[in-house]
Amino acid sequence: MTSLILVAASGLAREVIAVEAASGRYDELMLVDDDRALWGTLVDGVRVVGPVVAAAEHDGDLVLCAGRGAVRRHLAHRLTALGVPGRRYGRVIHPGVEIPPGCTVGPGCILLASVVMTAGVHLHRHVVAMPHVTLTHDDVVSDFATLCAKVALGGGVTVGEGAYLGMSSSVRENVVVGADAVLGMGSVLLRNLPAGETWAGVPAQSLALRKQLVP
Repeated sequence: MTSLILVAASGLAREVIAVEAASGRYDELMLVDDDRALWGTLVDGVRVVGPVVAAAEHDGDLVLCAGRGAVRRHLAHRLTALGVPGRRYGRVIHPGVEIPPGCTVGPGCILLASVVMTAGVHLHRHVVAMPHVTLTHDDVVSDFATLCAKVALGGGVTVGEGAYLGMSSSVRENVVVGADAVLGMGSVLLRNLPAGETWAGVPAQSLALRKQLVP
C-alpha cells in the first residue's frame, strides 16, 4: 500500500486531496496538523491522524501543504530535525499537467490543474504552482516559492527561495524575483525585485517607497 501524508490541514491540502482523488496514485491519504481540535476529524474524507511530528512515525511520502513558502520551509526544517530524509517527499502533479522533456520538478512540489511548462523549466524543492500558472522557457523557481493562480512568467525568469507571486501577476522575461520577496495580485514586474521586498502595481514598484512618496 502506498501512502501520502499531507502536512498541514489547509486549503491547499484540500486541493491536493482533490488532485489525488483524480490521479489515484496513492492508496491512502492522511493528514497531520498541530491543531489538537482537528485530530481524529476528517477533511474532505481524509483523517487528521495527529500532530506534525506524527509524520515521522508513519510510512509514506510527504508533501507540505502550507500555502506560504516561509511556513513550508519551517515545516521542512522541523521534519529534518526529526530525522525525516529528503527522499521521503513526493510530488503532487495534476494528471492533466504535462512535464515536457528537459523540464524538472523537484521533490515536494505541488502543481495544480492547468499549469503549463514549456521548455527548460526547472522547479526546485517544495514549489507550489496554483491553477493556470504559465512557466515559459528557461524559468527557474527556487525552493519554497509560491506561484498563485494565473501567474505568468516570461522566459528566463528566476524566482528566489520563498518568494510569493500573487494571483494574476506577471513577470517580464529575464527578470529576477529575490528570495522571500512578494509580488502583489495583478502586478506587472518589469525589473528585478530585491530580496525581502514587497512590490505591487502596474508597473510594479516598492510599496515601502510608495508610502514614502505619499505626502
